[in-house]
Amino acid sequence: VCRKYPDMRLYMSAKAAAMLPQFGFGDLAGRTTAVKEGDTLSLGSHTLRFFMAPMVHWPEVMVSYEETEHALFSADAFGKFGAIEEDDDEPWADEAREYYFNIVGKYGGPVQTLLKKASALDIRMICPLHGPVLTENLSYYLNLYDTWSNYLPEEKGTLIAYGSLHGNTAKAAKKLAEILTEKGETVMAVDLAREHMSHAVADAFRFDKLVLAASTYDGNFFPKMEDFLLHLKAKAFQKRRVALIENGSWAPMAAKGMRAYLEQMKDISICDTVVTVKSTMNAANESQLRTLADELLA
Repeated sequence: VCRKYPDMRLYMSAKAAAMLPQFGFGDLAGRTTAVKEGDTLSLGSHTLRFFMAPMVHWPEVMVSYEETEHALFSADAFGKFGAIEEDDDEPWADEAREYYFNIVGKYGGPVQTLLKKASALDIRMICPLHGPVLTENLSYYLNLYDTWSNYLPEEKGTLIAYGSLHGNTAKAAKKLAEILTEKGETVMAVDLAREHMSHAVADAFRFDKLVLAASTYDGNFFPKMEDFLLHLKAKAFQKRRVALIENGSWAPMAAKGMRAYLEQMKDISICDTVVTVKSTMNAANESQLRTLADELLA
């Protein structure tokens, strides 16, 4: 666009103006205008007002509010993955949740600041960089972003994330899912060796409870589970109740390793009951799973 329209001026935040040369566009210094919070730009019948939104999700981000159409050009906020023609029937929140927590998720504070600015505007249309233009029931999208950026559960339910070497840990995880379902709980179980990590991360933030089930591996625990916990830690996972299931044939260590990660996170309540499977699940383990289910739901 810059090459095609050499007289075009570029309006951006000061941080964007400083970063732009890093991307190989050549010398655009004479063509850029840095704007600041509250500045306006008249385009004739349209007027843009600029609001800074640093770390949603890059430091140079600003959003633009068009005062005639009442449209918020929201940058990465309110974006989602997917092609519109491919997922018209898919609920907006499914891809948007995955997009938010895997890209913006760490920056709940800056998102809250942006939402406070947005609350003072008469917004009738949201135009994100990624995903569909939003024109109806905008309070639904704004409320979801408020929930997500406060790290609150979107709904009551349990995600059971498991990493199983030979299938026995998976059997314990699925048995717990069965027990919880019998008690009326909404349950989702994911195999971390096969589920895309971004899906698992999004679902962990979706529910108010999380169960981690992992095999012992080289004195620690299953690497896919460690990767999952690293992702949760990086995205500021917090305010959840968590239960642990471990497996180990001669020296079960998975629960100790998983607990160490959880203790680095904020407002995580770990169930006292830890189910330890030694190779294969037995009747005593099934009884322990029922005790764990009761504690998790208490």
